[in-house]
Amino acid sequence: MRIPIFLITLSVLPAAAWAQADTRTASLAATCANCHGTDGRSVTSQVPALAGVPRQNIVSALKGFKDGTRPATVMHQLAKGYTDPQIEALAAYFAAQK
Repeated sequence: MRIPIFLITLSVLPAAAWAQADTRTASLAATCANCHGTDGRSVTSQVPALAGVPRQNIVSALKGFKDGTRPATVMHQLAKGYTDPQIEALAAYFAAQK
C-alpha cells in the first residue's frame, strides 16, 4: 500500500507547485494594474492594454525597456526590477488573459 500512496503524492506535487507559481505570477501582475488595468485590461487609450497581447511581444517590449533600447517614460525603470523568468511569467500571464 505504501507505493500507491507515494505515487499519488508525487502526482499531486507538480499541481501544487504550479498553483503556487500561478499565485506568485498573479501577484506580480497585480503591480501592473495601476497603469495597465486589472489583468491588463487598460481603461484608457494612453496606456496600452496587455491582456491578450502575444507573449513574445510582451517579452520583447519588457526586455527593450529593461536594456534601454525601447523608449519609455517610466517603464524603463520598472522593467529593470524584473528578472528574465519574471518577464517570461508576466508575458505568459497577460497573453492568456481574454
